Amino acid sequence: MAPAALLRAALRVEQTWLDALVDAQVAPQEAGADLAAVLELSGGLDQAALGVASEAGGNPVMPLVAALRASLRESGQEHGPQAARWLHRGLTSQDVLDTAVLLCAREGVEAVRSELRAQVERLAVLVEEHRGTTMVARTLTQPAVPTTFGAKAAGWLHGLIDADEALAALRWPVQFGGAAGTLSAVVELAGVDGARALRSSFAAALDLDPSAPWHTRRTPVTRLGDAAVTATDAWGRIANDVLALGRPEIGELRDGSAGGSSTMPHKANPTLAVLVRRTALSAPQLTATLHLAAAEQVDERADGGWHVEWQTLALLLRRTAVAASQASDLLRGLRVEAAHMAARLHDTGADVLAEQESMTGLTGRPAGGTYLGLVDDLVDEATSRATDHLTKSTQKTAQEDL
Repeated sequence: MAPAALLRAALRVEQTWLDALVDAQVAPQEAGADLAAVLELSGGLDQAALGVASEAGGNPVMPLVAALRASLRESGQEHGPQAARWLHRGLTSQDVLDTAVLLCAREGVEAVRSELRAQVERLAVLVEEHRGTTMVARTLTQPAVPTTFGAKAAGWLHGLIDADEALAALRWPVQFGGAAGTLSAVVELAGVDGARALRSSFAAALDLDPSAPWHTRRTPVTRLGDAAVTATDAWGRIANDVLALGRPEIGELRDGSAGGSSTMPHKANPTLAVLVRRTALSAPQLTATLHLAAAEQVDERADGGWHVEWQTLALLLRRTAVAASQASDLLRGLRVEAAHMAARLHDTGADVLAEQESMTGLTGRPAGGTYLGLVDDLVDEATSRATDHLTKSTQKTAQEDL
């Protein structure tokens, strides 16, 4: 959610609203204008100047609207002043900025989901390939019982699907309430029935969900933050295993990125896993800030609780998008050292069978003939879920493209 992207989204919101007023015959036909074209003729927006001017009003929408009106009046177009007169009428700054933020966030989420789907595909193959690759399961850092790498990776796979489902469940509501969430200005402009119609047409034109104003009900933002952290949690889980099992004294996994060291040429640092873990460690605190901001909302428009969201959410989504790409690279380049896994399992001796032996002593029955329990079932459940999830995602994408 770069500043330039946010400004483009805000410009789109202003354009959509101006078009809606003209189409509804609330504003005269002469008020219609191509804002992007007018800006291009005037030399575009000075982002640095907008940033400085934002201090006075507490957000960038006020100086943006002022710059747009000035460009319209000075454009030389016959109806420029009329368009300037009607621009932004009925909206408040938060309507524009919240809606623009969600438009940007939706694009970012789609990019992350694309990476997640590719990761699910890759990991489903890895799980199937290694359903019989035996290894030691560890608990509290110590050898516990036998398992397979396929079963371990099945846990990773469920985490990725959970993350994609959380992102898919997000809703994208338009923000439209006017100064205090009552749409009083829009009612004055268009009447009660006209205001109702504009609520629907404005949301539809932006391909957003119609919604009651959420100026101080920040659920759309906190849910977005929570879903992002569900993804970084899942990637962090994978990265932690890669780092722990990639230690030379264990050697069961290798991060294929093999970053070097500035002073120790013999080292092959697991760079991708380290970077993914970095995001997993930092993301939850950012989401906590979003929840704190939501808890600090007051009245019909907040005094600071809203303002703290922008940079926090932008940083969270940027880090999530970067980690998504890094996690994809990590999984594509992951090396599974099956021989090392088997050797470590062998080295533990009979200790890893202690649980099964204790159960045999308890029941008096002979051992069941396998020390891996229902591991195959766990692998089947994960791969089946992955197949269903990918099929549904493909079908939904195809329907949306129609």
